[in-house]
Amino acid sequence: MYLRHFGLKELPFSITPDTSFFFSSQKSQEALNTLLIAARMGEGFIKITGEVGTGKTILCRKLIASLGPDYCVAYIPNPYLEPISLFMELASELGLTIEPQTNLNQHQLLKGLTTRLMDLAGQGKRVLVCLDEAQAMPVETLEALRLLTNLETEKRKLLQVIIFGQPELDARLDLPSVRQLKQRITFDYHLGPLTSAELDYYLRYRLVVAGYQGASLFSASARWSLKRSTRCVPRLVNIVAHKALLSAYGKGKGRVGVFDVLAASRDTSSLGRAWLPSRWRMTLMILLGCGLVTLGWASLL
Repeated sequence: MYLRHFGLKELPFSITPDTSFFFSSQKSQEALNTLLIAARMGEGFIKITGEVGTGKTILCRKLIASLGPDYCVAYIPNPYLEPISLFMELASELGLTIEPQTNLNQHQLLKGLTTRLMDLAGQGKRVLVCLDEAQAMPVETLEALRLLTNLETEKRKLLQVIIFGQPELDARLDLPSVRQLKQRITFDYHLGPLTSAELDYYLRYRLVVAGYQGASLFSASARWSLKRSTRCVPRLVNIVAHKALLSAYGKGKGRVGVFDVLAASRDTSSLGRAWLPSRWRMTLMILLGCGLVTLGWASLL
């Protein structure tokens, strides 16, 4: 790979949710602050929505890493489960021992979970359930999840639920059958893409975390093209930036230029065909063909 070539210790643009690469953009930091405050208050549901690739999963992992030892967190990454399966998964996450071959019904599981939650409350623990990709959760499971938030002592809820999902989650919560759950959402935040200015800092931040110590690795024109092609969506930025680094490495270059980003963008089907509007493609080709000083061949190559 290109690590030694660019003086890197690890891949800077991996799409795995590594919290050491968490970038505090305005929206992600506001969302994290909202989650931390809501977790300390300990009431109701919390909902975080965002389009694909805007950083919901890494935000969830960052939240978990930021909580102290007085929290017991159950993380469920795939909530496409029937109610009883969700309760079984939750029981496992909370350390509730269920003997193999035991055929428990939903009522028995709920009773067992209540006992376990009471034990944790007695130990001074706050229980937080984080559900990722919640837009895929069946409606009946959403309703069963609401039952868990009925569990409480005289002072506070026995557990709190944070649901992360794509915007389709809002449509699901508008269904009449889950209106009671929607009424219990006390905090709500929507994640968006990075701003144009934040993208420059994002690239630099991830490179520095990965061990890079040199000058700007992406030329000004490469960054411009990256913003246009990815619309500043973090996951798409990571994919295209990684491929652009591969392109530059394959040419033996020490810096990523606009042609590397263009090649990477063409190779990324998730951008769609409209990753660069036709008027911008024409303008770019004219500028490159004329070799105008405003772009500068040194930064392009």
